[in-house]
Amino acid sequence: MKKAMKILSLATALFTMTTGVALATPSTQIWIPSTDIQPYKQFHLNIDNYFRASGVPKATTATRDANVMDIGPTVGILPFEKVQMEVGFDYLVAANDPNDNHPFSGNFKIGTPEDSLFKYSPALAVGMYNVGPTQSAANAPLVTSGQNIAYVLAARTLPEFGTVPSLGRISAGYYRGSKRALVSESPTSKPQNEGVLLSWDRTMSEISDKLWVAVDYMGGHNVDSATNIGFSWAFAKNVSVIFAYDIYKEKSLAGNNTFTTQLDINFP
Repeated sequence: MKKAMKILSLATALFTMTTGVALATPSTQIWIPSTDIQPYKQFHLNIDNYFRASGVPKATTATRDANVMDIGPTVGILPFEKVQMEVGFDYLVAANDPNDNHPFSGNFKIGTPEDSLFKYSPALAVGMYNVGPTQSAANAPLVTSGQNIAYVLAARTLPEFGTVPSLGRISAGYYRGSKRALVSESPTSKPQNEGVLLSWDRTMSEISDKLWVAVDYMGGHNVDSATNIGFSWAFAKNVSVIFAYDIYKEKSLAGNNTFTTQLDINFP
């Protein structure tokens, strides 16, 4: 018990450090968090790039929407099989964007894997991301740090039926974030700071165990609301890349749709 309390104290300390410094990405599907958690002592590095699919600018600007790069580490910190936790932070860069003034965000997640509570129990996770100081009202709809999104998720891999393989994993959850940062488009700019989280993903073993496909959705009517479709390929045991297309619901806030590449590297 004392050992567990020391580990939880360490987790709290690490989370406090990440929130003190300032889009942070916990282990995700494509866009939304997943119930996956980095194992104990595993260091994960993500390098995500978002390239605008169209040169047509937003109606409120005279220039092309900025491309975005996000880089950050995540590490697993609990040595337990049934209760796991990860913490991390991200550095986000977008040209001519207020994020350049507030580039750091923190994240943490704690949860339990499938079948750990009882037979057929779903994986469960709770956490926060894009954690940072709340921004000014003038910049809030455009920045990432300060969104302070809290979420809860459940996921279950669908069972096999005889010779019919599993059809994949279904995830569902809910999020709530900052009323100041997650708002509707102008001129009303009313709080739109909550919504559903949904996803489906599957390893396409019929083709290759290295191929994974996913679709995810973040509800609401704010800068983060989106539908994302993509796949990943594992180039090595510890290296994979996601290739996806991101469809934003509120383009006046988020800009035009993007193509994303997400490089994921695990150490060791």
